[in-house]
Amino acid sequence: MRREEIRVRDPYILVHEERYYLYGTRSETCWGPADGFDCYISADLEQWEGPVEIFHRPEGFWADQCYWAPECYAWKGRFCLVTTLAGGRVKKGVHTLWADRPEGPFTYGARLTPEGWTCIDGTLYLEGTAPWLIFSHSFEDAGCRDMCALRLKDDLSGPAGDPVPIFQVSEAPWCVPVPFAKEEFGMDGEIYFSDGPCAVKLGGGALSLLWSGWGAQGYCVGQAISESGAVTGPWRQLAQPLFPRDGGHGMLFTALDGRRYYVLHAPNTKGEERPVLFEVEERDGVLALRPDGRDRT
Repeated sequence: MRREEIRVRDPYILVHEERYYLYGTRSETCWGPADGFDCYISADLEQWEGPVEIFHRPEGFWADQCYWAPECYAWKGRFCLVTTLAGGRVKKGVHTLWADRPEGPFTYGARLTPEGWTCIDGTLYLEGTAPWLIFSHSFEDAGCRDMCALRLKDDLSGPAGDPVPIFQVSEAPWCVPVPFAKEEFGMDGEIYFSDGPCAVKLGGGALSLLWSGWGAQGYCVGQAISESGAVTGPWRQLAQPLFPRDGGHGMLFTALDGRRYYVLHAPNTKGEERPVLFEVEERDGVLALRPDGRDRT
């Protein structure tokens, strides 16, 4: 199938042995009961095979909702899927699944984020050789709106320290409270949210973090810069969104031809989402989407 026929949210692309592996949140089960993850496989980023189910909820497995944002990493000879899960009285959290191949089958590993926290959308970043998890501490916890970082054990089996808040999403000049908080979440007051972090070192040594939230034109992608190059910052929020409307939760990858791309889902409408690619360049010390990129929206 062609890429525009794939209906997933939160797309993630792993490049491995001359192939692209696309993972994401199933559109049809995003907001209700859920039971699995898929991947799609391609040689050219346009024609894809799949879906191949890489994980199916085992009988009696506690997680039955919020199968969100799977990201697949080659790690010490195996493949680790970092993903959000929830179920029953278990709060949303970031967990690991493991497999011997990028197309699975995957089996459950462990929870990475604190059990008492509501957390979503973990991404891995290597600071030197030290693995860090960057994730969103979600607004359900007394209106929390932090982006956080957590040092992990080298085998990704669990945390190697305590979570560190790295910034509040309301600090971004473009970020506004979600207008449907009362209707959809039953929450009063100014509710900010964040999701989809993705970190990459820039040529000058600074660290860029792309992340999604709500802006003046709806769901969008912003950028924060750690001039020190450290995960813990301090972080500076850019004034304008990288991608300003009706799409988000993306990730960066380097294609087989050496070009760097950002893949996100757009539009942000259930059942209509598709993976959209933009070529990325560094411009004036930050990341920018090329106007002549592969896709246009």
